[in-house]
Amino acid sequence: MTTLRAILALVFLVASPGVFAQPYPAKPVRIIVPFAPGGGTDFIARFMAQRLSAGLGQQFVVENRAGAGSTIGTEAGLKSAPDGYTLIIISNSYAANASLYKLRFDPIADMTPVIRISSGPYMVVVHPSLPVKSLRELIALAKAEPERVFFASSGQGSINHLATELLASMAGFKLNHVPYKGTGPALADTIGGQTNATLGSTASTLPHVRNGRLRALAVTTTKRMASEPDIPAVAEAGVPGYETVLWHGLIGPKGLARPVVERLNAEVSKLLQLRETAEQLQNDGVSPAGGTPEEFHAAIAREIEVWRRVVNDAGVKLE
Repeated sequence: MTTLRAILALVFLVASPGVFAQPYPAKPVRIIVPFAPGGGTDFIARFMAQRLSAGLGQQFVVENRAGAGSTIGTEAGLKSAPDGYTLIIISNSYAANASLYKLRFDPIADMTPVIRISSGPYMVVVHPSLPVKSLRELIALAKAEPERVFFASSGQGSINHLATELLASMAGFKLNHVPYKGTGPALADTIGGQTNATLGSTASTLPHVRNGRLRALAVTTTKRMASEPDIPAVAEAGVPGYETVLWHGLIGPKGLARPVVERLNAEVSKLLQLRETAEQLQNDGVSPAGGTPEEFHAAIAREIEVWRRVVNDAGVKLE
């Protein structure tokens, strides 16, 4: 009889797995940041991890795995088990890397989108010694005297490099590009006058605009920033159709279960609607985004093709 009861119990367990299934998350969740600590992506990951831990009752732990333009950490996350306990926070570089690196994963087929967390503009800024007061004047100077305008970037193939290549192509001027090893050195030399123009995140550039060390000419989103309404968008300031958005989002490995995706999407969406979240994200120069997994998937796919064209047309290669 004991054996029969054991067999019946086993049959019941197999036939009814949902009865005893634990709600997600039932253990700590790892969020891989494929960049070094201290940057904008890391800040957003840690902010969201803290709030998700409180909201979902399990620890969300940030793990930094930097290297190879964010591809090392991203690959590790995408090749983990699709159980919802390893997630990856990505940014624009995820879309650009598809054309810059020989990836060992498919950036569309091998991931499950969850939600876009934030979005915001880059800012076109110049050193005050450059005799231009608008983007149109900068473009005119770059065309008439190309040897006078030098754009700094955070590195060959970086997003602000590709965004500048796209600007030069659409505006019709030759780009003099000066790559640095990181945003800090590029910005420091622009402020110091060794180079005289750059596209930087608003978090990094706006304080220097406000103290007069840099002059802002335009923002790269299609709409002006609410906090800086006097700075026009590139599209209205001389280059119609131009847009580059700085964004961050959450993804998981291929095959992530739909209920897990929906739970995460709903919780992050709730957090993004809080005033506190908006204020914190604005410290990093971005705003809450949100939306469905499908919308995030479509946006990534579109951007991969945009940067593929830029990389190919400009002949960008990693050194």
